[in-house]
Amino acid sequence: MQQFLDVAPGIRLWTEQRGAADAPPLLLVMGAQATGVGWPDELVDALAEHHRVIRYDHRDTGRSTWSFDDRPYRIADLADDVIAVLDGLGIERAHLVGMSLGGMLAQMVLADHPDRWIGATLIGTMALSTTPYTAPDGTVVPVGELPGIAPEVLEMWARPVEDHGPEAEVARRLEHWRVLAGGQLPFDADHYDALERRVIEHTGHHRVGTAHGRADNSGMLRTEELARNEVPTLVIAAPAEPVFPPPHPQHLAQCIGGAHVVEIPGMGHALPPAVQGPLAAAILAHTRAGAGT
Repeated sequence: MQQFLDVAPGIRLWTEQRGAADAPPLLLVMGAQATGVGWPDELVDALAEHHRVIRYDHRDTGRSTWSFDDRPYRIADLADDVIAVLDGLGIERAHLVGMSLGGMLAQMVLADHPDRWIGATLIGTMALSTTPYTAPDGTVVPVGELPGIAPEVLEMWARPVEDHGPEAEVARRLEHWRVLAGGQLPFDADHYDALERRVIEHTGHHRVGTAHGRADNSGMLRTEELARNEVPTLVIAAPAEPVFPPPHPQHLAQCIGGAHVVEIPGMGHALPPAVQGPLAAAILAHTRAGAGT
């Protein structure tokens, strides 16, 4: 079921729900400039066998309002949208799954609205915390010394994006996914080609959004609040992750009270078919263990 929600003055978000209406709700929050259909249908359907799954388009993505150029907003406003989606759908508490920037938004709402969550899963993201990382050998590593984004990713992100038509844009996005996938698993070009064509069809155009990269990201740290967390939290470790490489997942779990880590073999900063089954199994095991299901 698709539904539009008015979450702020002049801001309307596209949402979709799958699964039984009386099943425990599970909200999916995608990354920067990514639409809700960036969550693969197969993964959504696997989760929807046990949950009322909600995915949505952020502002300036997909079918939601594109407003940044006229009315700039903060990353914190995107976190407010997470709560507004729950409110708009009449959901008091839900499970939460966030990827990349969505994982940061998830940390913000975990910290600010812990009463709204049954459990949380964080994928491909970094800790919104100044707490240092303690390595297995006891070495303490300051946050600023943790591994950074892979050079090949930074190089791609630095390239100007020119509009040479939809086919050229699909090809550019496939090259981007090839880098994000991390290289440990065979690259499934057909999967990403179909994904990006669906994103373009869903959005209605192939223009590239840049709003989230330009939005004010101040005030995102939640060091003390995350340390006090009592919401059952799962951190997914992706060994081929090029954006937030290991030990970022282990650091994230150390920063969040009670969190634990599950590794998905071969996974990078992407959701190809090869990782969807293990990822769904990990999320569902966590939601089953987290009460309310």
